[in-house]
Amino acid sequence: MPSYIVMSSDTEILDPSTLTGLQLLRAAMSNPDPDRPGIWRLLGMSAKEIDEGRVSFTVTPQADFANPLGTVHGGICATLLDSVMGCAVHTTLPAGVGYTTLELKINYIRSVAVDAGELTAVGTVIHVGGRTATAEGKVFADDGKLVAHGTTTCIVFR
Repeated sequence: MPSYIVMSSDTEILDPSTLTGLQLLRAAMSNPDPDRPGIWRLLGMSAKEIDEGRVSFTVTPQADFANPLGTVHGGICATLLDSVMGCAVHTTLPAGVGYTTLELKINYIRSVAVDAGELTAVGTVIHVGGRTATAEGKVFADDGKLVAHGTTTCIVFR
């Protein structure tokens, strides 16, 4: 489980090991710590939806996200998909149970211009078992067009 401190919206310090995955993500997103290092801060990700079995995150591409052709690097969509699919799985896990990505499969549909506006990724759980869990995800451009989609298998640490 994460070793960082999670604060509730009323600044109560919460012990992450006592929170379900859903509680942990909701607490972290309701009171984000801008000083806590992580992929969220690095990419400027924001949570839009955190429900059991389904999450949605957004990111606005920046010039630093460009590949040599000048469009958004595929790793940005891969990171978004890994994040939403993994966190969707996390929302279904009880307190004290962890997970990590075991396999990630991405299909890229179209390129994204660096100045194309906000990308939205949605992750949904397909199955959660005793040792593994699967989820699917989609990334949409600001105009609503599908940019990429993927699936993941996560290993669950009980």
